[in-house]
Amino acid sequence: MEKKTINLKEASFTQAINISAIWCKDWSEDLLSEEVLADRIAELIKTRNGLRGFFAYALSDKDCFLLDQLPFSLIYKLNEGGDAVTDIVLKNLIMSSAQIIIHRRDNNYEYETASENISSRCKAILRLLETKSVTKSVNQVLGELDNMGNSFDNSVKYDSEQKEFIKKQIFDIA
Repeated sequence: MEKKTINLKEASFTQAINISAIWCKDWSEDLLSEEVLADRIAELIKTRNGLRGFFAYALSDKDCFLLDQLPFSLIYKLNEGGDAVTDIVLKNLIMSSAQIIIHRRDNNYEYETASENISSRCKAILRLLETKSVTKSVNQVLGELDNMGNSFDNSVKYDSEQKEFIKKQIFDIA
């Protein structure tokens, strides 16, 4: 039987999620060192699908503790990812913060807790990323917040309570 490998540069969003899940599981079981994992993630996040897939998995999976522990080697590689990493983590902070408010209104405590976990992970990462990149992205988001929204095309804007909560979360990074 021929071993099938995925070219990380051509990985789809779904493949990137699945790859990230395998790597995080291997790391948590001490089958993969922090350095090797960080190198693999660095390769994966060089593409848009890889970047999105890795963070979609690592931020949202409650059983993946990689972003709770934030090994130095991973932070180093995420910083090498530059503005693209900062931007996607900040976008996830914004979306999860807005969702916290929605889940509170709906009394959906399970989803609220999940969104709070994503928000906390995002803030922890942003505190360790290159300050100039974070500051630049934060200032851009704060200037555009009134035009941002809950829908894919931003047609449903964040309401005032969501915007205030998002700002609070952003200011909590410092």
